Order: sequence, then structure tokens, then C-alpha cells
Amino acid sequence: MSLLEPGMKAPLFESTDQNGKTVTLKEYGGKKVILYFYPKDDTSGCTKEACAFRDNFPKFKKIGVEVLGVSIDSEKRHKKFVEKYALPFRLVVDEEKKIVQDYGVWGLKKFMGREYMGTNRITYLIAEDGTIEHVWSKVKPAEHAAELLEYIENTG
Repeated sequence: MSLLEPGMKAPLFESTDQNGKTVTLKEYGGKKVILYFYPKDDTSGCTKEACAFRDNFPKFKKIGVEVLGVSIDSEKRHKKFVEKYALPFRLVVDEEKKIVQDYGVWGLKKFMGREYMGTNRITYLIAEDGTIEHVWSKVKPAEHAAELLEYIENTG
């Protein structure tokens, strides 16, 4: 697993969202984008993180920041997750694991003594010019959205 660094160009991607609509990073050119990677729809930590983004979404909108969640779940699972928790942002489908690999978030994980490959909970803030502005590799799901807001508001 090799994370991207601030100043690097964010890898472009094209996929679909929970509604089957095409989603690309390019369409958000000129805007700040929070690209957050999470392991699995409708699990404890991922739900806390998604709901924190949902609850802070009006503040992100007000300051002109887009929020995109990415996991390797299917369009159908994303749709159920979005509907269950009334998530107001797009979830990007990455069943082929291309985006998670391009962003260096796919890697070895450990849980209860077992090792396996999976998506690490990592967030990238992508600047208006398409470069990586900041990387969060240690994420506390319930507090993460507020942490991002604070960072963005303090850096302008």
C-alpha cells in the first residue's frame, strides 16, 4: 500500500454511483473534493462515518466542497446504504478495485488475528486544481467529518 502524497496529481477515475449514473473526478474540476474510502456499506464504523458526513453535509455545501465516498461494494449495496441513512452525497462503485488501488488504499488488514486484503479507511482532500491537498490515514469514523471541516475552514 503506497498512499498518494500532498502535491501529487489525484488519479482520474470513471465509475458509477448508487443510482447507476456515471461519476468521474474530472466533473468536479475547479472544486475541492473530499474523496473518502471506507471498507463496507452498512457496517458499524462505515455507518458512523457516512452519517457524520451526512450531518455535516450542509456545511460542506456552503463552503463549496463536494463529498464522494468510495468502496468496493456494488451499486445495489450503495443504493440500500444511501436510502437507509438518507445520505445526500454520491457513493462511487469500485467493484474492480481499480480506484482503491490507484489511490493506494487497498492493502493488508488485520482483524481479530486474521490477515486479509481490504480497503483501508483513508481520506483525500483534492484541491481545485486536481492535486492532493491533504491525506488522512488515521480516521476516527464518528469525528472525521468535523475534523475535515475544521481543516478546510482553517486553511481557507
